[in-house]
Amino acid sequence: MIDLHTHTSASDGTYSPASLVTLAKEHGIEAIAVTDHDTIEGLAEARETGERLGVEVIPGMELSVEHGPGSMHILGLLINPEDKGLNDTLSKLQESRSSRNPKIIEKLNRLGMPITMEEVEKISGGGQVGRPHIAAALLKNGHVSNIQEAFDKYLKKGATAYFERYRLSREEAADAIHGAGGLLILAHPGTLGVNGSNFDNLLSELKETGFDGIEVFYNNHSQVEEDRLMKIADKLGFIISGGTDFHGENKPSIKLGVGYGNMAIPYEVLQEMKQRI
Repeated sequence: MIDLHTHTSASDGTYSPASLVTLAKEHGIEAIAVTDHDTIEGLAEARETGERLGVEVIPGMELSVEHGPGSMHILGLLINPEDKGLNDTLSKLQESRSSRNPKIIEKLNRLGMPITMEEVEKISGGGQVGRPHIAAALLKNGHVSNIQEAFDKYLKKGATAYFERYRLSREEAADAIHGAGGLLILAHPGTLGVNGSNFDNLLSELKETGFDGIEVFYNNHSQVEEDRLMKIADKLGFIISGGTDFHGENKPSIKLGVGYGNMAIPYEVLQEMKQRI
Protein backbone atom coordinates (compact mmCIF):
# COMPACT_ATOMS: atom_id res chain seq x y z
CA MET A 1 0.00 0.00 0.00
CA ILE A 2 1.22 3.52 -0.85
CA ASP A 3 0.05 7.12 -0.42
CA LEU A 4 1.23 9.67 -2.99
CA HIS A 5 -0.45 12.82 -1.64
CA THR A 6 0.35 13.94 1.92
CA HIS A 7 1.16 17.14 3.79
CA THR A 8 3.37 17.90 6.77
CA SER A 9 3.88 20.79 9.16
CA ALA A 10 6.25 22.28 6.56
CA SER A 11 3.03 23.55 4.93
CA ASP A 12 -0.48 22.98 6.28
CA GLY A 13 -0.34 19.52 7.84
CA THR A 14 -0.09 18.91 11.58
CA TYR A 15 2.47 16.08 11.56
CA SER A 16 6.16 16.85 11.31
CA PRO A 17 7.88 15.15 8.36
CA ALA A 18 9.48 12.61 10.70
CA SER A 19 6.18 11.92 12.47
CA LEU A 20 4.38 11.46 9.16
CA VAL A 21 6.86 8.84 7.99
CA THR A 22 6.74 7.13 11.38
CA LEU A 23 2.95 6.98 11.10
CA ALA A 24 3.31 5.45 7.63
CA LYS A 25 5.58 2.76 9.09
CA GLU A 26 3.06 2.01 11.83
CA HIS A 27 0.30 1.59 9.25
CA GLY A 28 2.28 -0.70 6.98
CA ILE A 29 2.61 1.82 4.14
CA GLU A 30 5.47 0.91 1.80
CA ALA A 31 5.94 4.29 0.14
CA ILE A 32 4.74 7.79 0.82
CA ALA A 33 5.05 11.00 -1.20
CA VAL A 34 5.52 14.22 0.77
CA THR A 35 3.71 16.87 -1.30
CA ASP A 36 3.64 20.07 0.71
CA HIS A 37 2.26 23.26 -0.83
CA ASP A 38 4.89 25.32 -2.66
CA THR A 39 7.72 23.96 -0.52
CA ILE A 40 10.15 21.06 -0.25
CA GLU A 41 11.44 22.07 3.19
CA GLY A 42 10.17 18.88 4.84
CA LEU A 43 11.73 16.44 2.39
CA ALA A 44 15.18 16.04 3.95
CA GLU A 45 13.76 15.14 7.37
CA ALA A 46 11.19 12.81 5.84
CA ARG A 47 13.74 11.00 3.69
CA GLU A 48 16.19 10.56 6.58
CA THR A 49 13.41 9.06 8.69
CA GLY A 50 12.31 6.87 5.81
CA GLU A 51 15.80 5.46 5.35
CA ARG A 52 16.00 4.68 9.05
CA LEU A 53 12.56 3.03 9.25
CA GLY A 54 12.47 1.34 5.85
CA VAL A 55 9.73 3.51 4.34
CA GLU A 56 10.29 4.77 0.79
CA VAL A 57 9.80 8.55 0.71
CA ILE A 58 8.96 9.99 -2.71
CA PRO A 59 10.10 13.62 -3.13
CA GLY A 60 7.19 15.78 -4.24
CA MET A 61 5.24 18.99 -3.81
CA GLU A 62 1.86 20.51 -4.67
CA LEU A 63 1.41 23.65 -6.75
CA SER A 64 -1.65 25.78 -7.44
CA VAL A 65 -1.87 27.14 -10.99
CA GLU A 66 -4.01 29.69 -12.79
CA HIS A 67 -7.47 28.33 -13.54
CA GLY A 68 -10.79 30.10 -13.88
CA PRO A 69 -13.87 27.98 -13.13
CA GLY A 70 -12.55 26.23 -10.02
CA SER A 71 -9.09 25.42 -8.72
CA MET A 72 -6.29 23.45 -10.34
CA HIS A 73 -3.64 21.81 -8.22
CA ILE A 74 -0.64 19.91 -9.53
CA LEU A 75 1.51 17.30 -7.85
CA GLY A 76 5.15 17.13 -8.85
CA LEU A 77 6.36 13.61 -8.04
CA LEU A 78 9.83 12.05 -8.17
CA ILE A 79 11.41 15.47 -8.41
CA ASN A 80 15.03 16.36 -7.73
CA PRO A 81 14.80 18.65 -4.66
CA GLU A 82 18.19 20.18 -5.42
CA ASP A 83 17.24 21.49 -8.87
CA LYS A 84 18.01 25.23 -9.00
CA GLY A 85 15.20 26.15 -11.37
CA LEU A 86 12.65 24.43 -9.15
CA ASN A 87 13.96 26.12 -6.03
CA ASP A 88 13.91 29.54 -7.70
CA THR A 89 10.28 28.98 -8.67
CA LEU A 90 9.34 27.90 -5.15
CA SER A 91 11.04 30.96 -3.66
CA LYS A 92 8.88 33.21 -5.82
CA LEU A 93 5.71 31.38 -4.72
CA GLN A 94 6.67 31.51 -1.04
CA GLU A 95 7.28 35.25 -1.26
CA SER A 96 3.79 35.65 -2.70
CA ARG A 97 2.30 33.64 0.17
CA SER A 98 4.21 35.67 2.74
CA SER A 99 3.00 38.99 1.35
CA ARG A 100 -0.62 37.78 1.15
CA ASN A 101 -0.99 36.59 4.75
CA PRO A 102 -0.83 40.04 6.42
CA LYS A 103 -3.35 41.37 3.90
CA ILE A 104 -5.82 38.62 4.81
CA ILE A 105 -5.30 39.32 8.51
CA GLU A 106 -5.83 43.02 7.91
CA LYS A 107 -9.16 42.28 6.22
CA LEU A 108 -10.18 40.06 9.14
CA ASN A 109 -9.24 42.78 11.62
CA ARG A 110 -11.45 45.25 9.76
CA LEU A 111 -14.28 42.72 9.98
CA GLY A 112 -13.95 42.72 13.77
CA MET A 113 -11.69 39.70 14.29
CA PRO A 114 -8.48 40.95 15.94
CA ILE A 115 -6.06 38.12 15.25
CA THR A 116 -2.36 38.85 14.74
CA MET A 117 0.36 37.61 12.42
CA GLU A 118 2.39 36.57 15.45
CA GLU A 119 -0.21 34.13 16.73
CA VAL A 120 -0.73 32.71 13.24
CA GLU A 121 3.02 32.11 12.93
CA LYS A 122 3.01 30.41 16.33
CA ILE A 123 0.23 28.08 15.19
CA SER A 124 2.24 27.16 12.09
CA GLY A 125 4.99 25.81 14.32
CA GLY A 126 7.70 27.42 12.22
CA GLY A 127 6.53 25.98 8.91
CA GLN A 128 5.19 27.85 5.92
CA VAL A 129 2.22 30.01 6.96
CA GLY A 130 -1.01 29.69 4.99
CA ARG A 131 -4.76 30.05 5.20
CA PRO A 132 -5.24 26.88 7.32
CA HIS A 133 -3.16 28.52 10.07
CA ILE A 134 -5.22 31.70 9.82
CA ALA A 135 -8.35 29.54 10.04
CA ALA A 136 -6.94 27.87 13.15
CA ALA A 137 -6.37 31.29 14.72
CA LEU A 138 -9.97 32.26 13.99
CA LEU A 139 -11.13 29.04 15.65
CA LYS A 140 -8.86 29.51 18.65
CA ASN A 141 -10.23 33.02 19.22
CA GLY A 142 -13.84 31.91 18.97
CA HIS A 143 -14.67 33.68 15.72
CA VAL A 144 -15.76 30.43 14.01
CA SER A 145 -16.91 27.04 15.24
CA ASN A 146 -14.68 24.97 12.94
CA ILE A 147 -12.01 25.26 10.24
CA GLN A 148 -14.45 24.71 7.39
CA GLU A 149 -16.60 27.62 8.57
CA ALA A 150 -13.50 29.85 8.53
CA PHE A 151 -12.89 29.01 4.89
CA ASP A 152 -16.54 29.21 3.85
CA LYS A 153 -17.13 32.60 5.46
CA TYR A 154 -13.80 34.33 5.16
CA LEU A 155 -10.90 32.52 3.47
CA LYS A 156 -11.96 30.65 0.36
CA LYS A 157 -11.89 32.25 -3.07
CA GLY A 158 -14.60 34.91 -3.25
CA ALA A 159 -15.09 35.09 0.54
CA THR A 160 -14.93 38.38 2.45
CA ALA A 161 -11.29 38.16 3.61
CA TYR A 162 -9.86 36.34 0.60
CA PHE A 163 -6.85 37.86 -1.08
CA GLU A 164 -5.45 36.46 -4.33
CA ARG A 165 -1.79 35.56 -4.66
CA TYR A 166 0.58 34.93 -7.53
CA ARG A 167 0.10 31.58 -9.23
CA LEU A 168 2.05 29.85 -11.94
CA SER A 169 0.62 29.18 -15.36
CA ARG A 170 0.26 25.55 -16.38
CA GLU A 171 3.25 25.92 -18.66
CA GLU A 172 5.43 27.42 -15.93
CA ALA A 173 4.50 24.60 -13.55
CA ALA A 174 5.27 22.02 -16.22
CA ASP A 175 8.66 23.58 -16.91
CA ALA A 176 9.56 23.67 -13.20
CA ILE A 177 8.58 20.08 -12.51
CA HIS A 178 9.96 18.57 -15.69
CA GLY A 179 13.12 20.63 -15.27
CA ALA A 180 13.57 18.91 -11.92
CA GLY A 181 13.11 15.50 -13.55
CA GLY A 182 9.66 14.94 -12.08
CA LEU A 183 6.21 13.91 -13.23
CA LEU A 184 3.34 16.39 -13.54
CA ILE A 185 0.15 14.94 -12.00
CA LEU A 186 -3.26 16.63 -11.95
CA ALA A 187 -4.47 16.47 -8.33
CA HIS A 188 -8.09 15.93 -7.20
CA PRO A 189 -9.69 16.71 -10.61
CA GLY A 190 -13.09 17.21 -8.99
CA THR A 191 -12.06 20.73 -7.96
CA LEU A 192 -11.62 21.93 -11.55
CA GLY A 193 -15.21 23.18 -11.72
CA VAL A 194 -15.94 21.70 -15.15
CA ASN A 195 -18.05 18.69 -16.13
CA GLY A 196 -19.01 16.50 -19.06
CA SER A 197 -17.39 17.19 -22.40
CA ASN A 198 -15.75 20.35 -21.01
CA PHE A 199 -13.92 18.18 -18.49
CA ASP A 200 -12.74 15.78 -21.19
CA ASN A 201 -11.60 18.67 -23.40
CA LEU A 202 -9.69 20.29 -20.55
CA LEU A 203 -7.81 17.08 -19.81
CA SER A 204 -6.88 16.82 -23.47
CA GLU A 205 -5.50 20.37 -23.24
CA LEU A 206 -3.50 19.44 -20.17
CA LYS A 207 -2.00 16.48 -21.99
CA GLU A 208 -0.85 18.83 -24.74
CA THR A 209 0.60 21.20 -22.12
CA GLY A 210 2.80 18.38 -20.82
CA PHE A 211 0.85 16.83 -17.96
CA ASP A 212 1.95 13.25 -17.33
CA GLY A 213 -0.87 11.84 -15.26
CA ILE A 214 -3.98 12.24 -13.15
CA GLU A 215 -4.95 11.46 -9.57
CA VAL A 216 -7.48 8.67 -10.10
CA PHE A 217 -7.54 7.41 -6.51
CA TYR A 218 -8.61 10.13 -4.08
CA ASN A 219 -10.40 10.13 -0.76
CA ASN A 220 -13.80 11.30 -2.06
CA HIS A 221 -13.85 9.60 -5.47
CA SER A 222 -16.62 7.08 -5.96
CA GLN A 223 -16.04 3.85 -7.85
CA VAL A 224 -17.90 5.35 -10.81
CA GLU A 225 -15.60 8.38 -10.80
CA GLU A 226 -12.51 6.21 -10.54
CA ASP A 227 -13.67 4.08 -13.46
CA ARG A 228 -14.33 7.13 -15.62
CA LEU A 229 -10.94 8.65 -14.80
CA MET A 230 -9.23 5.34 -15.56
CA LYS A 231 -10.83 5.32 -19.01
CA ILE A 232 -9.77 8.91 -19.69
CA ALA A 233 -6.23 8.14 -18.49
CA ASP A 234 -6.06 5.15 -20.81
CA LYS A 235 -7.36 7.20 -23.74
CA LEU A 236 -4.89 10.06 -23.22
CA GLY A 237 -1.91 7.99 -22.18
CA PHE A 238 -1.88 9.42 -18.66
CA ILE A 239 -0.23 7.52 -15.86
CA ILE A 240 -2.46 7.15 -12.81
CA SER A 241 -1.74 8.32 -9.30
CA GLY A 242 -3.53 8.36 -5.99
CA GLY A 243 -3.36 9.59 -2.44
CA THR A 244 -5.35 10.62 0.57
CA ASP A 245 -4.43 14.34 0.75
CA PHE A 246 -3.58 13.66 4.38
CA HIS A 247 -3.27 16.76 6.60
CA GLY A 248 -3.38 15.22 10.06
CA GLU A 249 -5.66 16.96 12.54
CA ASN A 250 -6.50 19.69 10.03
CA LYS A 251 -8.58 17.04 8.20
CA PRO A 252 -9.15 14.50 10.98
CA SER A 253 -11.58 12.28 9.08
CA ILE A 254 -8.95 11.49 6.42
CA LYS A 255 -6.57 8.73 7.51
CA LEU A 256 -3.12 8.11 6.09
CA GLY A 257 -3.09 5.44 3.40
CA VAL A 258 -6.81 4.70 3.50
CA GLY A 259 -8.57 8.09 3.28
CA TYR A 260 -12.08 7.55 4.61
CA GLY A 261 -11.25 3.89 5.11
CA ASN A 262 -11.75 2.43 1.64
CA MET A 263 -8.49 3.20 -0.17
CA ALA A 264 -5.67 0.74 -0.82
CA ILE A 265 -3.37 1.98 -3.59
CA PRO A 266 -0.99 -0.76 -4.78
CA TYR A 267 2.76 -0.27 -5.14
CA GLU A 268 2.39 -1.03 -8.86
CA VAL A 269 1.11 2.54 -9.35
CA LEU A 270 4.47 3.86 -8.21
CA GLN A 271 6.37 1.30 -10.27
CA GLU A 272 4.67 2.56 -13.43
CA MET A 273 5.68 6.11 -12.57
CA LYS A 274 9.31 5.07 -12.19
CA GLN A 275 9.15 3.33 -15.56
CA ARG A 276 7.75 6.50 -17.13
CA ILE A 277 10.60 8.56 -15.65
